[in-house]
Amino acid sequence: MVEGFEVGGVPFNPDGWGPPDSATTPTTTSNLPLNVPFAPFSRADKLGRIADWTRTFNNPARSKNPSDSVFDFSNDESFPASADDDASFRLVDGKPPPRPRFGPKWRFQQQRQLPHRRDEEVEAKKREAEKERARRDRQYNMNRSNVNVPRREAAVFKSSVDIQPEWNMLDQIPFSTFSKLSFSVPEPEDLLLCGGLEFYDRSCDRITPKNERRLERFKNRNFFKVTTTDDPVIRRLANEDKATVFATDTILSTLMCAPRSIYSWDIVVQRVGNKLFFDKRDGSQLDLLSVHETSQEPLPEAKDDINSAYSLSVEAAYINQNFSQQVLIRDGNKVTFDEPNPFANEGEEVASVAYRYRRWKLEEGMYLVARCEVQSVMEVNNQRSFLTLNALNEFDPKYSGVDWRQKLETQRGAVLATELKNNANKLAKWTAQALLASADLMKLGYVSRVHPRDHFNHVILAVVGYKPKEFASQINLNTNSMWGIVKSIVDLCMKLNEGKYVLVKDPSKPQVRIYEVPPDAFENDYVEEPLPEDEQVQPPTEDGQGAEPNAAANDVEDKEVEATQA
Repeated sequence: MVEGFEVGGVPFNPDGWGPPDSATTPTTTSNLPLNVPFAPFSRADKLGRIADWTRTFNNPARSKNPSDSVFDFSNDESFPASADDDASFRLVDGKPPPRPRFGPKWRFQQQRQLPHRRDEEVEAKKREAEKERARRDRQYNMNRSNVNVPRREAAVFKSSVDIQPEWNMLDQIPFSTFSKLSFSVPEPEDLLLCGGLEFYDRSCDRITPKNERRLERFKNRNFFKVTTTDDPVIRRLANEDKATVFATDTILSTLMCAPRSIYSWDIVVQRVGNKLFFDKRDGSQLDLLSVHETSQEPLPEAKDDINSAYSLSVEAAYINQNFSQQVLIRDGNKVTFDEPNPFANEGEEVASVAYRYRRWKLEEGMYLVARCEVQSVMEVNNQRSFLTLNALNEFDPKYSGVDWRQKLETQRGAVLATELKNNANKLAKWTAQALLASADLMKLGYVSRVHPRDHFNHVILAVVGYKPKEFASQINLNTNSMWGIVKSIVDLCMKLNEGKYVLVKDPSKPQVRIYEVPPDAFENDYVEEPLPEDEQVQPPTEDGQGAEPNAAANDVEDKEVEATQA
């Protein structure tokens, strides 16, 4: 039998809510504990929260909620134990313990929490770079004849000579075989020196971008680009059996630096009896200077564009000629040699140049004679030193990425490194020609356009001198490797029958092809040029055969100036 549960008396408070005062009900409330506080509550509070005596507030790390103060009985005299504990407790630090700053979780969380601060200068430079890149892209697309045409391989990389159907290809030599060749030749001997040299003007070494010098035009001085078989001195040496192989320094340097070439070139080989002659065609690419040949930046493909590969080659050739004469002391004092210039007529004003006919021994009974050129001379420690003079030209800083006017004084090494990257073949050929001529010094001029769209007027920004052997080692040009290429091609051509042949650098592959051509090939009545003469770009400076077109161009410029002034 279950006993009944006695609830007890519940006091009644007629004055309001809550238990009555103990003074008014001394008898009915005797069964209740004394001094128990009444906790007022809201209807929004949970029932378990109204009378929660299990909570403790001794944890300093716990955040205090104002609504929890009604449940804090620490100050009540009914709980003496808690009062003693609070008297002995002292708060040391109310901050939470620091979190460990390691581990991938903390790293990624911190990255999300950190504010993204941006440097104004960096952002401004990025915006300027984007604008410049967009402008270059627009300019590049405007210069192209057709935007949908592939990159410059199709237009620029074409053969330097039209391959005729009757030509017979005998062999093709990849450039990879040239890297393994090596041949050492003894020191050459000078057979003859012709021409006359003017002294170098040392004040040109002090030219700076801030003290630039205008490039002059030398209309009255004649420059000669005579091939091997048309040279009367070489014919005389061949009749005297002085050698077996004959060439010029331009042709030899082209063969020596063939692995660095990108554009197509061709060399005519004539086997006459037991002799071998290396020639170039009239109007050959060897007479011009390539520009940005080894650069990755594409040039405009339209041939009549002033920045096309052909137009820049013509411009560079005439800049090189004028520069080689401007840096001389033109006071009439010349150093003469055994014979005068073999190509000049009597009374004709010729450029300062000396021809050194030199002979190298390739093997027993086989000698090579080459005509080498030097452009100037100067006295160093009472000794005569020969100089070669060449000019690098800047046409538009957007293509190279380096502005010479800003970088030449402070970062000349960076400018030279950029030129070595964009014109590796041209600089290697100049170095090879200086080595063949045993020049003591090679002077490189930095010539730039007055304005990027003006290809008629130029200024000299600087002139720097280098020793050929040191410069060759700097650009990784090995003399034994160069002569190894020449020796291998000579041995290959000596095995051919008598006749005429042509070496053609493949326009799209790193290899050389040998063709057997008819005896009348490349004669005056033989058509081999891809474009007729009237469609070719006229040279930008006045000199020799190009004087009339340049005079017409100057007349047009004068008329435009007069119209503007009017």
